[in-house]
Amino acid sequence: MAPKWRELADRLAEQIRSGELEPGAHLPHIRELVDAGEGSKSTVHAAYKALEAEGLVVSSRGHGTVVREQRPLRRLGISRYDKAKWRDGDEVAFIADRVASGRSYRRNEQTQTVSRMPASAVVAEAHGLREGDEVYARARLVKEGDQPTHTLTSYYRPEHVEGTRLVDPSPGPAGRGGGYRVLYDAGYEIDHMREDLRARKPTAEESTQLQLPTGEWVVELHRTTYTADGTVVEFAIGVHAASRFAWSYDFKVPDSAAEEGGS
Repeated sequence: MAPKWRELADRLAEQIRSGELEPGAHLPHIRELVDAGEGSKSTVHAAYKALEAEGLVVSSRGHGTVVREQRPLRRLGISRYDKAKWRDGDEVAFIADRVASGRSYRRNEQTQTVSRMPASAVVAEAHGLREGDEVYARARLVKEGDQPTHTLTSYYRPEHVEGTRLVDPSPGPAGRGGGYRVLYDAGYEIDHMREDLRARKPTAEESTQLQLPTGEWVVELHRTTYTADGTVVEFAIGVHAASRFAWSYDFKVPDSAAEEGGS
């Protein structure tokens, strides 16, 4: 027989999954459920903690316990970098994800800080620099409404971005078309990129910054962006709340044997 806190958690979970309790809805205060005969304070508290660990609710001081948005954002793969989006239009990558997900957005949902700093070992290796050489770091925090979705820090060689909008810390993308349009206008048209992903437990700072529920992991992204001649013009590290994204890739399947046979 399941303990009483588990029975209560399962009953509330079913209400959330069925849509009876919609995203953004507040669960009753613990005292209300105690007074309604659902169990002791420790029983209700244990049920709420279980729902939080399962990613169904978010609890915070002053806001109570709120049902989480269960529909993850569609995080596009290749198509989010389509040149027509940023070169000819104004659909920067995070906006392209929102459009593909049928979700609204505001440009100021991306904020950033810009600093000139010594390159770490991983940044230096990506750019072909020596560890400690100076780079520009453009650190962004992206939110959907009031909820953070991910951080992304891009590292640039100073000679590529000095004097451009990429070193302007104003909120929102770096002007029309964002960072890739800035590089394009500076003579550095992006041609290809590499993305590496890994899941891991968040640091305490990341948990606070991304407002992660207990037990949630993050997906760390390393993105290296090249021009046609192989020059690295951006190396970026992103940290994404794992449950807030569904990663989507659509690409042509290669046939290396056919390519070799035709050469």
